[in-house]
Amino acid sequence: MSTLSQTLSATERTRLRRHAERGKTSRADLLAVLDAGMICHLGVVVNGTHLDGLVCARSVFSHSVNYRCAVVFGTARIVTDQDERLAGLRAVTEQLIPGRWDAVRAPTRKELAATSVLALPLTEASVKVRTGPPGDEPEDLELPVWAGVVPMAVSFGEPEPDPALRPGTVTPDHIRLRSGRAGAGRSS
Repeated sequence: MSTLSQTLSATERTRLRRHAERGKTSRADLLAVLDAGMICHLGVVVNGTHLDGLVCARSVFSHSVNYRCAVVFGTARIVTDQDERLAGLRAVTEQLIPGRWDAVRAPTRKELAATSVLALPLTEASVKVRTGPPGDEPEDLELPVWAGVVPMAVSFGEPEPDPALRPGTVTPDHIRLRSGRAGAGRSS
């Protein structure tokens, strides 16, 4: 059976207690939420979700947010295999800025010795997603109040070159693409 077609196994820790109808049960949904994140928080996170939009309803008490959230329980292990460590560091770098790993100096032995890489199994997890318009009460639908979703997204601004860059250093494609500024590279 393909890893992506597997269903997440429910445990007492992963059981959704509030708005269980927003739960997702496939491993593919879990991987999609994890892959969408730029940063992973290790530990307890309160109100830390991928926020996708403000849901404006006709009633204050029906306002909400569209979000994607994954909670993974488990015991992380320290990665000691050199190839696996480099693959993990590369994955983190490429998640933030695709193409960056191949454009920069590789980590030194000293840097690698000062860095821990952890692996966490995705065997006990839950996924919760809220999408769509507000869920107004039927009696509120006739109110003359705007309702809908104000989408939110992470965006990147214009790259700000380091003042210490050597003259003539061009902003590379992978940086311009990440910032949404595709086109001819410019010298800094």
